[in-house]
Amino acid sequence: MKCDIAKKCGSCQFINQGYVKSLEYKNEECKKIFKDLKVNVHPVSGMEDPYYYRNKTIIAFDKTYNYGLYEENSHRIIPYKSCLIHDQETDAIISKIAILFRKYRVSIYDPQRRRGEIRHILIRRAVKTNQTLVVIVSNEAIFKGSKNFCNQLVKAFPSIKSIVLNTNKRQTSIVLGEQEKVLFGKGFIVDELCGMTFKISPRSFYQINHDQCEALYSKALSLITVKDPKIMDTYCGIGTIGLIASKNAKQVIGVELNKDAVKDAKLNKTFNKVENIKFIQGDATEFMVEAAKQKVDVDVIIMDPPRSGSTETFIKAAVSLKPKEIVYVSCDPHTQVRDLKLFRKLGYDFKDVYPYDMFPFTSHVETVVLLSHKKPDSHINIKVEFGEGEGKVPLKAIAERAEAYKPKERVTYKMIKEYIEAKYGFKVHTAYIAEVKRDLGLPMYDAPNAVEELKNPRKHPTAEKVEAIKDALKYFEVI
Repeated sequence: MKCDIAKKCGSCQFINQGYVKSLEYKNEECKKIFKDLKVNVHPVSGMEDPYYYRNKTIIAFDKTYNYGLYEENSHRIIPYKSCLIHDQETDAIISKIAILFRKYRVSIYDPQRRRGEIRHILIRRAVKTNQTLVVIVSNEAIFKGSKNFCNQLVKAFPSIKSIVLNTNKRQTSIVLGEQEKVLFGKGFIVDELCGMTFKISPRSFYQINHDQCEALYSKALSLITVKDPKIMDTYCGIGTIGLIASKNAKQVIGVELNKDAVKDAKLNKTFNKVENIKFIQGDATEFMVEAAKQKVDVDVIIMDPPRSGSTETFIKAAVSLKPKEIVYVSCDPHTQVRDLKLFRKLGYDFKDVYPYDMFPFTSHVETVVLLSHKKPDSHINIKVEFGEGEGKVPLKAIAERAEAYKPKERVTYKMIKEYIEAKYGFKVHTAYIAEVKRDLGLPMYDAPNAVEELKNPRKHPTAEKVEAIKDALKYFEVI
């Protein structure tokens, strides 16, 4: 198959050179990028059918109702009728929208004069459930004739489950504005990924290639060797990988800066009836710094940062928590290499890089790396004989020494709460215990709500409860 506008559009550099050529290029590039790290770079995992994979498309119109893609690094529209990487239902819907715009004489936005209505059309497809979301991006908050427009569009394409009017008056290249109005349906669609259900709204982050996303996430989670782990899912978006990971985890905390994404993540938690996951809205670096201060107990950190990669502050804080494993998913191997070098310097090593072709026919690739504590470079063999007699170590002496150095039973928050309720007749919240321990300068361990309390502060404990907590800490010989 050939693309007639490939040179003008510039999005798919290899579309007319064949898929094999595309994969060969990516394999060689990955080897070059990770060369200095001296790791095993696996072959790029490609697709059996690399066409029609995009589940998100943004289209612009001109004043004559011709529609198309933007030329690379410009705002000049390149007209087209069908794209070899768009979902085919998407292009059919866009063609119908152009007909309806012309029929109803809908005005197209002129960026020079700053007049007109329609700026863009955004189509999102849930390919597993065959649901479509149409987003009309307008310079105006009202779309005249929207009822007839929606009725005719939905009648022609029953897969359309919602149509949303998004208002964007800003003079910027950012497509979507903050204001939205649902014209038809619920304002979102639902897709299935790795056996779970996910809500997709206009501004949700959701991987563009459904099948490769399943392959990527499955691989990333299969690398985790810790059984029943406590997981932090940082840069979690709408919670996809964290929710999937929750099936085999003790607990998961998801962290995401985007408020809309967190809202979707919480709904996705409800959709899937998952109890062992919490979502926190906040900057990943700030969250990790606070978690490090509180010495939050975590076994595995999953990180999927933006193209710019993570931050030095995030990495140092993450390492200070001493997780057994870190799974690093990256959409830009160059920034991942930079971050991996710092991780290695701080004591976390890695052996393998697994690249995935998330965007066939383009130059982009996503990679997955598992990091864990470095193993000692060498070891010393010592031969010891146990028993009685010259040159032997008496077993009785070993037992006595072991008993002397036997660690005390770890005092949990549950034990402290039960002691206080039995002795004083009232309950205390975990956050109160954590606050008293912090005030006393004591180390923080497994306070299950400690990090969440940073985002949702409670009232301070009363003097009576503070004294009860201190009494319990003395009873258990913590202080």
